[in-house]
Amino acid sequence: MMAQPLVPDTSVVIDGRVSAKIKAGELQGRRIVVPEAVVAELEAQANHGRDIGLRGLEELRRLSELAKSGKIELEYVGIRPNLDQIKLAGGGEIDAMIRDVALELGASFLTSDQVQFRVAEAMGLEVEYVRPQREAIKPLSLEKYFTEDTLSVHLKEGAIPMAKRGRVGDFSLVRMGERPLSERELRDLSREIYERTKADPEGYVEMEKIGAAVIQLGPMRIAIAKPPFSDGLEITAVRPVAKVSFDSYRHSGMLKERLKESQRGILIAGPPGSGKSTFAAGVAEYLLSCNYVVKTLESPRDLQVPDEITQYGPLEGSMEASADILLLVRPDYTIYDEVRKTRDFQVFADMRLAGVGMIGVVHANKAIDALQRLLGRVDMGMIPQVVDTVVFIEKGEVTNVMDVEFVVKVPTGMVEADLARPVIVVRDFETGQDEYELYSYGEQIVVMPVSKEGRKPSPSWRLASREIEKEISHHVRGPFQVEMLTDSSAVIHVPQDEAARVIGKAGKNIDQIEKNLGLHIDVRTQDETPLATPKVEETAKHLIIWLEGMSGESVEVFVGEEPVFTATVGRRGDIRVAKSSEMAKRIIKRMKVGEKIVVQKASSD
Repeated sequence: MMAQPLVPDTSVVIDGRVSAKIKAGELQGRRIVVPEAVVAELEAQANHGRDIGLRGLEELRRLSELAKSGKIELEYVGIRPNLDQIKLAGGGEIDAMIRDVALELGASFLTSDQVQFRVAEAMGLEVEYVRPQREAIKPLSLEKYFTEDTLSVHLKEGAIPMAKRGRVGDFSLVRMGERPLSERELRDLSREIYERTKADPEGYVEMEKIGAAVIQLGPMRIAIAKPPFSDGLEITAVRPVAKVSFDSYRHSGMLKERLKESQRGILIAGPPGSGKSTFAAGVAEYLLSCNYVVKTLESPRDLQVPDEITQYGPLEGSMEASADILLLVRPDYTIYDEVRKTRDFQVFADMRLAGVGMIGVVHANKAIDALQRLLGRVDMGMIPQVVDTVVFIEKGEVTNVMDVEFVVKVPTGMVEADLARPVIVVRDFETGQDEYELYSYGEQIVVMPVSKEGRKPSPSWRLASREIEKEISHHVRGPFQVEMLTDSSAVIHVPQDEAARVIGKAGKNIDQIEKNLGLHIDVRTQDETPLATPKVEETAKHLIIWLEGMSGESVEVFVGEEPVFTATVGRRGDIRVAKSSEMAKRIIKRMKVGEKIVVQKASSD
């Protein structure tokens, strides 16, 4: 009596279970009937660059070799599905065609698909369900390229393997060996990665498109690129090299207070590879320790956070859909890694305005660049409600924290009082020094540096300043100073008794000076503000100079008779200097020998 033919479905072909059974001696001499629907489905998957299709076709090749060696009989039968039927494969159309072949032949049926097994059983087919064999998880071949200080590994066909080694912000690209990798080696490695992803509970495919896939295996993120997306097969693997406690970062105490005050809108900015995600993971762990409910939005999901923090990806490919779910869950804080596209910024803003604390990770070369990326994506007047703090990370360190505040004032550089308008002031959170102002000017949004460091004089300003000095010298006997504000306006500081002469009767002189120069000139008298002795306080991390009633004023700080620095008094009437800075160390040392800190209102730069 002839043995009953066997019909495998797509799932067991992809898993390689048919050839495995033959090699184990279970199906020797059996007639294996492969439906044309299985071949069509595998071919469609392979044409879309999906590895499962390639694995299935490789299994068919192995079956062909086993048939040639006489171990089995192999036959392809049935109707090849059309394009519409292939598109409906997810709805069971292809599975039905495969079952029909088994029914017509009176064949036994082999599957590793639970749903297919139950349907075939209900239809009266003789069906066997096999679970894919799961071997013990072994180290990936890829791991041989990693050392303790390896950040990423870069493999490409025809190229020598490369690795980025060192620490965050201080790494180098090194060659590993002298032999270029072949396409076959990378294809085998790619297949091994997919197999490991299936077997590893911590492995999942984050994204798979034609020519590209992103896979997460525990802490390792692997990107696989192939033609037509890339010009050759390439594998890039990235792994975090360190887990850093939030307490070890500069400004951590100050940031803790901000985070605990209320739900905040914070952008963590920095160039690629600067350690932004590592810092964000530290913030997430700290918030969890403060009994906050914390979630993450990531694509791919590679933040190293405790299990109590759920990591969400795009729901059906959409972060907006994920945000809708999160708004129902109502976390206290959400870490958004990475905020890059316009829709990302809009989702970030929507969640923040709904009252959720938001911490976004943004690529930027300067702290202000992160804020500028909101312009045009979020209404300017809403920016301080969406983001009130910018933390800039460079080489794994917090180098700058900026406070974002909304005020109504005359922008720096304008002198007429009727030019007052809403202005977003960005200031250094530690010193209280204003750094930038953002405001509307006509139809444009201006981002104006206002600190001394940010307002570096241009050659045209120096030329204009000399022309002003030349013109004013005809009207002023004593010393005076010129301060350029913009390309078309300036302030001159003159002695008290000289101001009337410069302005002239009914402003006649200054009008003529402005006409000659083609510039707007504002005349101010030089203040001779007496020195004042402020209250000085030392905390664990700061030297604080208290100046009651002088918030927002620019003052010069002296130790004894020597000027030390110029600063703007913070909104609480204080100037804070980090005790770890060289400046603070010098001041404290001189105070210990009896010298006093005194301040004077600054009259000019």
